[in-house]
Amino acid sequence: MIDTLEFTLRLAAAFGLGALVGVERQWRARMAGLRTNALVATGSALFVLLAVNTPGEVSPTRIAAQVVSGIGFLGAGVIMRDGINIRGINTAATIWCAAAIGVLAGSGLYLGALLGALAVVAANLLLRPIARRIESAPVGNGSETLIPYRLRITCREDQEAHVRALLLQSLSGGGFALRSLESQDVDHTGRVHVLAEMTTRGRSDDQLEQAVNRLSLEPGVTAVRWEALDESRENEV
Repeated sequence: MIDTLEFTLRLAAAFGLGALVGVERQWRARMAGLRTNALVATGSALFVLLAVNTPGEVSPTRIAAQVVSGIGFLGAGVIMRDGINIRGINTAATIWCAAAIGVLAGSGLYLGALLGALAVVAANLLLRPIARRIESAPVGNGSETLIPYRLRITCREDQEAHVRALLLQSLSGGGFALRSLESQDVDHTGRVHVLAEMTTRGRSDDQLEQAVNRLSLEPGVTAVRWEALDESRENEV
């Protein structure tokens, strides 16, 4: 059994440290932000405090094990699939860590809870640019990460068939897997947009840039634009 003051201190520590983790998520406008992480840490601490205040009835370690498994359902709720991309994994992992922080605070391990909160915040803040740099670096064909690309070519209407054929030829040797290819008329201008979406294993910016440069030399092509769609993902991140 612990007294009311100790109970309050442990609960306040869980709430404050959970909120600290949540500030970064809220700042980045993630689905699980300030309130969610504070509530997860507070709830985890409350379950541990229940076990601590009922000696001989429930083991705190058993309660902690149930928190670990139970929080998985909450984390699964923030993971969404968007085409070939999966969003929310980093947020789900943060929620899982917030629960661990709450368990530590509820057990009276204040220093461990504080260090855990600082580690989570540091991982979300400091490792993000490093992960971006690694993702943008060229990788070999052995990469298992599928990177989606979108390409838009604006050309004269009478050159559409030629541009489509040239595009397919340019992509065939670069390791790209074409997902879609369509054309859209530009109203009353005599031009069309040729839109292509493709994937490749690992970043292939250089290969795509070469194909774009080749296409831009065609007399009937007036504009070419491409983008890597993975920049909007949370690998989260």
